[in-house]
Amino acid sequence: MPEKHVFEYAVIRVVPRVEREEFLNVGVILYCSAEGFLQTRCELNEERLRAFSCRVEVSELQERLGAFERICEGRSQGGTIGQLSRAERFRWLTAARSTVVQTSAVHPGLCENAAETLNRLFTQLVL
Repeated sequence: MPEKHVFEYAVIRVVPRVEREEFLNVGVILYCSAEGFLQTRCELNEERLRAFSCRVEVSELQERLGAFERICEGRSQGGTIGQLSRAERFRWLTAARSTVVQTSAVHPGLCENAAETLNRLFTQLVL
């Protein structure tokens, strides 16, 4: 039987009008220390976003979501935050904020394969 590892994840959300607290799930970020894994998977459904009757620049949202990916990857392309440890990057990305891109609370779980778990969560929570 394969070994199970603790992982943590949060859902990435677009909150077009922060004062209304309505959101669209657009991605998942998953961290698993045992596997040295920190990745995000995002997809912005523009048609669903338009249903919010808001004026949000899609290009700006794409850039913000891209920043999540760059920070997860680390190295210099992730800027100053990208130089931190995986755990510190995960904590920074999932910190509470009042902006148009936010994350849910962090949830724990057990997995055998972090990449497969990320894909499963993305399918369940975003698509």
